[in-house]
Amino acid sequence: MTVTTLDLYQILQSKLGDKEAKALVEFVEQKVQSHLKEEMNSFATKSDIHYLDVKIEKVRADMIKWMFVFWMGQISVTVALVLLVLK
Repeated sequence: MTVTTLDLYQILQSKLGDKEAKALVEFVEQKVQSHLKEEMNSFATKSDIHYLDVKIEKVRADMIKWMFVFWMGQISVTVALVLLVLK
């Protein structure tokens, strides 16, 4: 169930009076608008997403490079140990 501004005004007008109901409805509208503006600042834009995609690609490439270096080092050490033991 949604309550529009007009519905809220009419409900409050019968309880509070014309001036107070109008002031309260305007206050609620201002709060909602300010909350929406604050929330809009936390949304990701296309440029934010593009920046993250580029950064993820860089990290992925670096990780693959270091994994290759690590495994080559491990294989080299293993081969060297096996050759030392077999001598």
